[in-house]
Amino acid sequence: MAIEGVGPTPGEYIKHHLTHLTNHGDKQSGIVDFSYLNLDSIVVAATLGLLSVFVLWLGARKATAGVPGRFQAAIEILVEMVENQAKGLIHNEQSRKLVSPLALTVFVWIFMMNFMDMLPLDLLPKIWEGVYAAQGHDPHHAYLRVVPTADLSTTLGLSVSVLLMCLFYNVKIKGLGGWSHELVSAPFGTSKNPLFAIPLGLVNFLMQMIEFLAKTVSHGMRLFGNMFAGELVFMLIALLGGYATLSLSGGLLFVGHLVAGTVWTLFHILVITLQAFIFMMLALIYLGQAHDAH
Repeated sequence: MAIEGVGPTPGEYIKHHLTHLTNHGDKQSGIVDFSYLNLDSIVVAATLGLLSVFVLWLGARKATAGVPGRFQAAIEILVEMVENQAKGLIHNEQSRKLVSPLALTVFVWIFMMNFMDMLPLDLLPKIWEGVYAAQGHDPHHAYLRVVPTADLSTTLGLSVSVLLMCLFYNVKIKGLGGWSHELVSAPFGTSKNPLFAIPLGLVNFLMQMIEFLAKTVSHGMRLFGNMFAGELVFMLIALLGGYATLSLSGGLLFVGHLVAGTVWTLFHILVITLQAFIFMMLALIYLGQAHDAH
């Protein structure tokens, strides 16, 4: 229970900030509950996706043959970085014409979604509470989470998209027959003896399915876990500042709040960039494996 005149308890504060705006109104969805549509994640992710594409398009539109400006130089560095990574993992030049731009878009898009964690924790939720109250609703039920990559449905959606591309390139590069043969012949090979060929083929197929599932789940969970943990740390730091304002001797707490917030923000800049890069690299690795025959 919240203390009257003071505000929510730490548990209530964290629970409120971890609750999504869903298509079921005030009903709350759990972390692993895909029966709800998390509208905040969908809207923020879609908006940032369009913004990412616009930024890349603007960089391409303003590209000149002369000495590049800072913006063009930054875009060129990103493009060259992604292209070099793609060349080392995907040796099919035709495939890279599609994969490289997609990888670049994924990197920028995930970075933008991660960067939402750098905004002041209560900034957008408080604005949303004001909008919610202006419509005559209870502002305490104005839920809003603005970091789409701290939502498991978003990160698993991204990893499933990578899986679908891997399946597409497996069929395109190896042919349906070639890939089907690979599914029952790798990783343990085949046997000429019919007595062993069928059980061995079933084991190979099962191992392949487990591999696809494990790669997809771990791909999405890795990004989600890191961003969810970062979001929780920002909440704890915010609570530290809140206690400082309520305490008569909260000077040290307030200093601790500023120091911890500054240090974690500087460190988190590296985290959000690294997580976007890792997700992109794993996508390229998995797509590269789809091009290689066992």
